[in-house]
Amino acid sequence: MKVKYFPVLLLVSAWLSACGGGFQAGGYVQSGVQALLAGNNETALAYFQSAAQQDPKYMYGGVVNQGVGVLSFLGRAQYLTRNYAQARQTLEKALAQNKTDNLARLYLGLTQARLGDTQAGLQNIEASMKRIIALLNYLEGGGYEDAGWDPGGAIRGNIKDALAMISSGNVEWNKLFVYGESVGLRVEQSEANFRQNFIDST
Repeated sequence: MKVKYFPVLLLVSAWLSACGGGFQAGGYVQSGVQALLAGNNETALAYFQSAAQQDPKYMYGGVVNQGVGVLSFLGRAQYLTRNYAQARQTLEKALAQNKTDNLARLYLGLTQARLGDTQAGLQNIEASMKRIIALLNYLEGGGYEDAGWDPGGAIRGNIKDALAMISSGNVEWNKLFVYGESVGLRVEQSEANFRQNFIDST
């Protein structure tokens, strides 16, 4: 089946053009993403630190996670390596650069909660998850279902469970952390699959 990529093409084109201006930073980011998806969080952190030193404004395009800056990746890796204070500062800077970065907002919320600011954490977790599920529903309804987005509905399943818990007012934080981290990893995996499939097909 041939997929209609029109609105997605703009984001991917931005990603490809960004590689020209920050080629070395882009290489570090790609290596960092591979390490992140493999669960090698310390290695990913080192790559993202190198990318941020090379070009702190480098942008790596995304679809579900729109307009991803290197600081977003760095902040997520800091969170996953339990450097929560650093992660909060980095993710706040990432969102200052781009307020539409859904994963930066999700991980900021998780970080805030880990640091004890549960009210702000819940607001950011809920806002980011609502945005992610809306985009996934749009992609599925717009003819993008065979591009590898949310196979089996695992991302949306975790989001629905998390949002139901939040709306109930009875938040089990250990479960919410698991849901949030699972959503973050699965969205990044879907983004990586799309980039690979799209580039291979062009």
